[in-house]
Parts: sequence; C-alpha cells; structure tokens
Amino acid sequence: MKNLYIGALCLCTICIVYSQEVVWQKNIESSTQDFLSQVITTIDRQHLVTGSSIQTGSSSKNNGYDFHLVKLNGQGEEVWEKYFSGDQHDFLSATVATEEGGFLLAGTSYSTKGLDKKEDSKGGSDIWLIRINEFGDELWQKTIGGASDEQVKAVIQTTDLGFFVAGNVQSNSKGYSSKDILIVRLDKTGKELSQFILGEKGFNEVEKMIPTKDGGALLGVYSRSGADGTKKTENYGEGDYRIIKLDKESKVEWEKNYGGNGDDHLRTLASTPTGFIIGGESRSERSGNKSVGLEEGTDLWLISLDEKGEEIWQKSYNFKNRDVLMGMSVIDSQGPGAKNKELKGILLGGYTHAEGPIEADDHTFWLLYLDYNGNEQWRKHVKGESKKRDERLSDIKLNRDGSIILAGTSAEKFGKQNWKIVKLGDKQIDQLIEKQDIKIYPNPVSDYAYVEIGFDFKEAEIILYDMSGRQLQNLKTKNKVTKINTQPLIQGAYLISIQTDTNKTANAKLIKK
Repeated sequence: MKNLYIGALCLCTICIVYSQEVVWQKNIESSTQDFLSQVITTIDRQHLVTGSSIQTGSSSKNNGYDFHLVKLNGQGEEVWEKYFSGDQHDFLSATVATEEGGFLLAGTSYSTKGLDKKEDSKGGSDIWLIRINEFGDELWQKTIGGASDEQVKAVIQTTDLGFFVAGNVQSNSKGYSSKDILIVRLDKTGKELSQFILGEKGFNEVEKMIPTKDGGALLGVYSRSGADGTKKTENYGEGDYRIIKLDKESKVEWEKNYGGNGDDHLRTLASTPTGFIIGGESRSERSGNKSVGLEEGTDLWLISLDEKGEEIWQKSYNFKNRDVLMGMSVIDSQGPGAKNKELKGILLGGYTHAEGPIEADDHTFWLLYLDYNGNEQWRKHVKGESKKRDERLSDIKLNRDGSIILAGTSAEKFGKQNWKIVKLGDKQIDQLIEKQDIKIYPNPVSDYAYVEIGFDFKEAEIILYDMSGRQLQNLKTKNKVTKINTQPLIQGAYLISIQTDTNKTANAKLIKK
C-alpha cells in the first residue's frame, strides 16, 4: 500500500447542481482485500485514515491482517504510515483523536504476545487498545478480554479525558445470550475503571457510540431481542434501532427502541444542540413506532431525538436498491460563548448496494444534504477519475472550513480493495459554518493547546501574555493551526494575541487548568 497518487475527480450530480469542487483525491493501492474503517480530521486539520491491511513485501511481519494507519496533511500528501502487528489477524475497528493531540486505536485481536503486541491473549479474540501520539509513536497499549470472544466496535474520549470502549462479547458465562454488549471505562492512562455487560435473549450488536455533553455517552445498537435480561424495551420487528444513554460512570440512564415490522439497522449517531440524530437503513413499512413508509428496497431512516430520547421528527430517503448509510455530520451555530446554538444542517454519506438490477450509480459514493428539519436540499454521487466496479464509502467528515472528506474502498477486482480518499470543497456549506478570527482548543487546557487563525495570511505572530501584560511566549507561524506548549504555565487565565502580515489582529482568553 505504498503507491499513492492524486487525481482529478468528476461529479455526477442528481437534482440540483451546487458549487462543489474537488480539492484532491488520494488512492492508496493494495494487492489484497483491505478494510477501511474510519477517517479522522485531526486537531491540526490533517487527516488520519485507519483500517486493516495485509502487508506484502519485505516489510511484512506476519501473514495476517494488521492495524494500518496513514496520516495525510491538508493537501492530501502522506505525512506518515504505520502498522501495528500481532502474530495472527488484528482488525482495527475504531479510532478517536484525543484532546492532547494523539489517538487511541481500538481493535479486535486474535494474536498472542509478540511483534508489536506486548500482552498475551486472554482467550479467543480480545480487545487491543493502543494509545499513540500525533506522530504515530506508541504511548501505551492494553489487551482486554477473557475466555470468551470480545470484539470492539467503538471508542470515545469523555470530558474527563478518559475513554469509553464499546463492543460485543460472545457466549460469556456472565452474559445473557450468544452476543451481548460490553462496555469498558478507562482513565487517560489506560487503567481500567469498570466493565459490565448488557444483554438479553437474542442478538445485540454495537454499531456506534458518541460522547455527550454531561461526560457520558450515547450508544447505538442493532437489536434483535425482546425485553428481558437488562433490556426494558420490546422490539417492534425483526431488527430495531436500540439507543442507550450512559452517564459518566457508564451506567444506563435511559434507553429507547425504534422500529417497524421489518428489519431496521442502525448505523450512525450525531449530537445536535438540542439532542441527537439517529440514522440507519430500514426495510419496514409504516408500523411499530416508524411513522414514515418504505419506497423501495432498503431506505435511509433518520430520527431526531431530544436529550431524553423523545422523538422530534422522522424522515426517510431513497436512492433505489439497498441504500447503506455510513456517516453523518451536523452543522450548528457555534460562535464564541454561544448560548443559543441551533442545528443548521445534516450531511449524510453512504453507497447503494445492488440487490436487483444494477442502476447507473450503484456502488458509488453519495452525499445527501438536509436542512435542520430533515428536508432534503440536494444529493449527488462522487465517482472519481475512474469508476471501479465496486466502490463503498466507509466514513465522511465535515471540516470546520466547510470541506468534506470521503473515505472508502474501491475494488478493481475481487480481493483487491484500494483505499480511496476524496476532499471536496463546498461553498454553500462553507457559508453555513460560522468563522472565528481566533479559536483555541482545548480550552481550558492541561498540556498543549492549538491556536486556529480564521482569516487569510502568509505569516502571523502568536503572543502569549499573562493577565498583568507580561509576554511569556512568542511564535512565528505560517499555518492556520499552531500547537503551543502550556505545560510551564501555572493555573489561571492568559491572553493569546494574533498579529498578521496583513495587519489583522485578534485576541482570545486561554484558561490553564
């Protein structure tokens, strides 16, 4: 997977044509069937693409799948590439960017101790966690598991800088069925704080988890079980959306089921200023608590919830054949100190899988943009410089500058899946995103902060003052985002001042914990 190139991209647009342009496209070539799980926009506006690959050539350490990471800069150029290998198959499922600037990798490992894996297998498959810095260097790792098979599906960082890890455990002696929900809570050093199982007679598969404002998490589950064991809500059909709200101690606050009389498969979640958006695919007619019908094959089904899980609205959308939703981002008003944030729009990404006659745009990345009430504004397909016969979107990210990252696989032939990453610029979406002259994050800060300059410049000076006006640091930069070291500072308030070669200035307060 060493051969990378940038190509032009053409867009096949249905409905209305909007002012969207391709910034760059990156193809990461493979000679095997590789899996792309996620793309992350890093705190300094770069991009980390993660998944699982079989290494080939002299650099290969084993013949199985390894964790595979490629970091790209804002121009789509490779910054670094890393593999983490055990002696068997290891699948990287989820990655989270940490507030400190690094990442936590969470995957399922079948490996014993050896190569990059520092702890022995606990039995069956285990959860393998690796904490790395922004350069891909390992900080710590941990193997979690027991005699049963554990698989990880999601990881988040919470407001206390610790982590929730969520996945499934199969046929556990403390479980309820063949596949139960496993929740593990860790502190920022990787020390395990708690672990518990949610389950009932049936099948529950974790699909997504997002952090909540109160330090807890929202868990999205594909559920095929009734109300027994730890579950308090009945299923409406073959498979339902199951939503579980966890508090900061990872205990259940509330849970909801949404479904019709068929099979409804939850895929993704997103936070809004007033609650959450739940998205997936539905094969159900209007029934159960599903208030929208089915058009053809498998439709997209979105539900807007308030913070208590009560429904605000439902909507469905169709591209024909089997529509698969893989990613979702929201746009809200988020000015400095904003008290009345509002949802402005919702961006969905996915692909359509042909179950019947193949339509022209099946197996092609698509985007669907909605207003705050879920009403469709536009949709389009993103084909690339050359259309492969099977292209499947894995993830999308909407960036603060209004650009969009799409990442997925592109199969030239069976068993050879390349990674395909496309960056789009969208002037309409860019106008919806509120810009700030200066932004500091995280704020309050412990060790390192990032200063983001919102206006154009060629060179800028970043000056740090204490509240008495004494200058403590002075940095020259040509970058939109600059990392500053706050470790020497004592607890309290400071002033960051920006001065540019275009005579623009901006100031903001920084709080040191």
